[in-house]
Amino acid sequence: MFTEESFQVFQVEGLEPRMTAIRSEIQPVFQKIGDTICPKLSETLESPFYLHIAQHRRRSVHPPENTWAAFSEGKRGYKMAPHFQVGIWPDYVFLWLSMIDQPKGQVAFAETLLNKPTLFEALPEDTVLNIDHTKDQILPATAENVSASLERLAKVKKAEFQIGRIIKKDAPLWQNSEQALAYMEATYKSLLPLYTALKNA
Repeated sequence: MFTEESFQVFQVEGLEPRMTAIRSEIQPVFQKIGDTICPKLSETLESPFYLHIAQHRRRSVHPPENTWAAFSEGKRGYKMAPHFQVGIWPDYVFLWLSMIDQPKGQVAFAETLLNKPTLFEALPEDTVLNIDHTKDQILPATAENVSASLERLAKVKKAEFQIGRIIKKDAPLWQNSEQALAYMEATYKSLLPLYTALKNA
């Protein structure tokens, strides 16, 4: 599971040295989490899910400020549709249901969730939002923030919407790998009604 060394990866200077650290310290954890989460999502939703670990191949100079893996029904990619993510910034790990990079059907996705506010009421109290995957800014998932973020998703082409939970770097949860994984499973399970609504959009 993630350790202090996982978060320290982002202090490594230079693209190649940091990528080497990401491959050795973080990507094996993504693989372990994906090996657990993907089969459970596949079984629950009766559709195969695939693990996609970000490789950051388009980068030529600047090292990544965060890194992630996606769980998606798309075998060849994940950004074209709603998907689940696990990822890490220097200060926290995130667990998202994500709509990023202008997915096809973006407006329909936004309108579908705007019309189902009760789905958000059932989410855990510590649920949060992120509206730009390139920034580590977090918003509480209040009804007002959810509504404003979804309205923006419907109107602004480059808008994004990510919802889920985070685990901070210093959280006691990291002391027990089984508990951390159980928290992750519970988070994705809580997001399934939203995901199912999006699939039917």
